[in-house]
Amino acid sequence: MKRFLAALSVCANLALFTAIQAKDKPAEKTDPAKPVAGFADPSKLTEKAPDTFKAKFETTKGAFTVEVTRSLAPNGADRFYNLVKSGYFKDIEFFRVIPGFMAQFGVHGDPAVSAAWRPARIPDDAVKGSNARGALTFATAGPGTRTTQLFINLVDNSRLDGMGFSPFGKVIEGMDVVDKLNGEYGEGAPRGSGPNQGRIQAEGNAYLKKEFPKLDSIKSAALVP
Repeated sequence: MKRFLAALSVCANLALFTAIQAKDKPAEKTDPAKPVAGFADPSKLTEKAPDTFKAKFETTKGAFTVEVTRSLAPNGADRFYNLVKSGYFKDIEFFRVIPGFMAQFGVHGDPAVSAAWRPARIPDDAVKGSNARGALTFATAGPGTRTTQLFINLVDNSRLDGMGFSPFGKVIEGMDVVDKLNGEYGEGAPRGSGPNQGRIQAEGNAYLKKEFPKLDSIKSAALVP
């Protein structure tokens, strides 16, 4: 019995020492530009974005940088911030590039990741900006349907403003790179001969790289410190 009580005392003292150490240990500083794991789980990516921030994209055609103003479309800015910070944009194809209109991207190359994000819709934002050339906007299939798909306006598409497309940022460097993105496949199926979005969701990059090998893609994206 004495040995049991002595062992219990040692354990209690060790636990107390560990607790004191944890209390005295300074909190680790976090780098807001450092990627966080878990982009396959949308429920973990709900951080509020800064009022303004920049993100740099490395693509197969070169680099471009976007600047986001949260007040233009808070829900869209928050979603974009979390996607970039988590490392979501890696080996992501520009699957719908229509010259004289826009360049669309955002469906993940892994079908399992795409499936996780499809129901993760964000509320609509009021349209406060305009879909001018270089503006970055979430794609939508109607009210309350925004998830991960975005597009960059290649020309002035202000006609989209009245259709509920709310820009939240713009390309501030490298618009010439965006202009060079391959648009030879044009509009997607069934309206055009380009990639079928249903198959992109179901088969991911395996489908795109096999059937549309000349598409440009995002190599990586990161917040600019």
